[in-house]
Amino acid sequence: MSPKQNNIKTFLNALPKNIFSGFVVSLIALPLGLGLAMASDAPPIAGVIAAVIGGVTVSILGGSHVTIAGPGNGLVGVLLVTIATLGLESAYAAIICSGILLSILGFLRLGKLADFFPSSAIQGMLAAIGLIILGKQFHIMLAHRIKREDTMDYLFEIPFTLNDAIHYENTGLIFAALAGFISFLIMIFYSKIRNKYLQLIPAPMWIVILSITFSYYFELVAHEANPIASNYMISGIPQFSEIISQIPTVNFGKIGSFSFWSSVLALTLIASIESLLSIKAVDKLDPEKRRSNVNRDLKALGLATIGSGFLGGLNVVTVIARSSVNVNNGGTNRSSNFFHALFLVIFIVLFSTQLTRIPLPALMAILVFTGYKLASPENIRKIFRIGKEQLIIFFVTLLVTLKIGLISGILCGVLVTFVIHVVLNKSVSLFARNWLKPNVLMFQEDDHYYISVKHFCSFLNYYKLKDKLNAIPENEDVIVDFSLCQFVDHTVMENLNNYQELFSKRGGNFEVLGLDLHDTDSKHPFALRRLLPVPNVIKNSLTRRQKTIEELSVSFNLNYKSQKEKQTLFLDNFLFFRTKQINHIYNQLSNQEQSLNVFDIEFSEGEFIAKEVVRSTMLHIKLNKNIPEFTLDREGFLEKIYAFAGFKDIPIKNHSDFSNRFYLLGEDTKAIQHFFTDEITHFFESNPYYHIESNGHDLLVFGRQRLASIKELKALYDFGKRLKEVVS
Repeated sequence: MSPKQNNIKTFLNALPKNIFSGFVVSLIALPLGLGLAMASDAPPIAGVIAAVIGGVTVSILGGSHVTIAGPGNGLVGVLLVTIATLGLESAYAAIICSGILLSILGFLRLGKLADFFPSSAIQGMLAAIGLIILGKQFHIMLAHRIKREDTMDYLFEIPFTLNDAIHYENTGLIFAALAGFISFLIMIFYSKIRNKYLQLIPAPMWIVILSITFSYYFELVAHEANPIASNYMISGIPQFSEIISQIPTVNFGKIGSFSFWSSVLALTLIASIESLLSIKAVDKLDPEKRRSNVNRDLKALGLATIGSGFLGGLNVVTVIARSSVNVNNGGTNRSSNFFHALFLVIFIVLFSTQLTRIPLPALMAILVFTGYKLASPENIRKIFRIGKEQLIIFFVTLLVTLKIGLISGILCGVLVTFVIHVVLNKSVSLFARNWLKPNVLMFQEDDHYYISVKHFCSFLNYYKLKDKLNAIPENEDVIVDFSLCQFVDHTVMENLNNYQELFSKRGGNFEVLGLDLHDTDSKHPFALRRLLPVPNVIKNSLTRRQKTIEELSVSFNLNYKSQKEKQTLFLDNFLFFRTKQINHIYNQLSNQEQSLNVFDIEFSEGEFIAKEVVRSTMLHIKLNKNIPEFTLDREGFLEKIYAFAGFKDIPIKNHSDFSNRFYLLGEDTKAIQHFFTDEITHFFESNPYYHIESNGHDLLVFGRQRLASIKELKALYDFGKRLKEVVS
């Protein structure tokens, strides 16, 4: 019973922080909920209802820890079209159906579907959503209502609205535009004011407070009517007692129409993507670095959306901005989500009449700022730095989303990404032949997990790798090897970076190997990578592993050469390479005397259809004296079988433990036994196992036949350095 008691005690100790965090989040959720609902052409209270139902339901049934649920930015455009096409009562039916589909996705454990969307396509979709919000609300922010069919038209009209706002003669419109403009400035500059007391109240709530204060000033001090035009003030917010009596009648009459189900699918798609992206992002912010159960969260969000739709609210999603505020203010568990909903109820009960004193342009300024953040030029610059091809994916998704719709936009983004991958690899067969093949192999080696990825790894099959990674505790050591993988895309590289950060913060170690032979068109760590077809192509940038080796060479005063080297005659006399074809070595790390050289090597075994390409990390030790030729390995079952075939293990006198544990081969038995002195024998007994081979004047040392992690590379070099001293 003690763990449970400890959990309850921990929960109670964290309760004050979570209550405070829930309060701060509610200060943002109230104006945002009102604004998002009005931007969607829904009643203002619909956004608050979604936040309350979402906060209560997800806090009880959800699978995340510090996320906040409520109405989302991404759904504004879809809800606007849904309400305009179906009418409000039928739109609520579409919201309910989308909630059912969202729950089904959770029950079917299809949270992994989000991994099938390329990162740049998702960025393009989010930017399009930002432009939809910005384009449609910018005009209301400056007290200028226009009606256009196309989002692009709204954007093209912005200069004319600015010109009209400058030349307003109507006092009511001037004050309304000023309310929007000043609110927008507050949103921009508030974060730059670093005052801990001032920032207890978030920028959106300051806009609410100042708006209500402005209204009361004219009423109580100046004894005048509010100068802001009455048609630009919030209206239609019912008293709390009236909310229940005004629960809308949901109309399922259009459930058989194409427009109904296209709206339902669009709502479900955007709600699931926005939620899954937000959950993934917030998990990175969580101080305790817990992983959310995304499928459980989808079920909870779906149930919350169903309840919200029946009560007259909007779709419920996980929201990144409010979740970030929750973490920053000390939220540690789901109770903060519950308290944010509770405070919203208190606000509506006590202050619903005061909300009608808020100017509509002030709320729209909050949304315009949100839209700008989603479609910020800085996001475009980041994507360009990753790679020019990512910019094509981004803009195709963005433009199609703006001109046709969200579903068409994301599908075009997926299609263009696939076409670009085929063009870059000059091969359709790479994807066609290997898409359905199992391409991820994971097993445990001593004190770490090793994952080998073959063929290709892109948004199409990333879920296979993700499933393996999610099964590993974050405090373990993990090696992901791409040396047998011909192509790795931007989506995978970005996600691997997230895993590296996560494992690092939880005390584990996450290392990516095997990308040293892959080419990239930019120096960005998230750039897609493809295997170089020509050995001597000059690469644009070093991989993360190569940069770490370079840093290692400086720390240990070693020479580092990343380029491929075809001159490998010094390896030809080793027995191991008698039947193998060496292609090249690379990533050489050597001391000043060139007597110790650690390197990655690519060699092949067999020929034609039996040909296998192997990449491994080895150590070459140049000795200053002649020694007998021998091979030393850890003794296992296979070595015992070799003994029956005539390959006799050479015993070392007075060292029975060594003879039992190691398999020693060589032709000159007496010379080998003389060479293995007590000091050398004890050295091998007290150190990790390696394959060690002598050709008479040099030593070759390696572990497993794969590329070594940085940790293993350090251990190998240290072993070789000490071995050389013992032998010399």
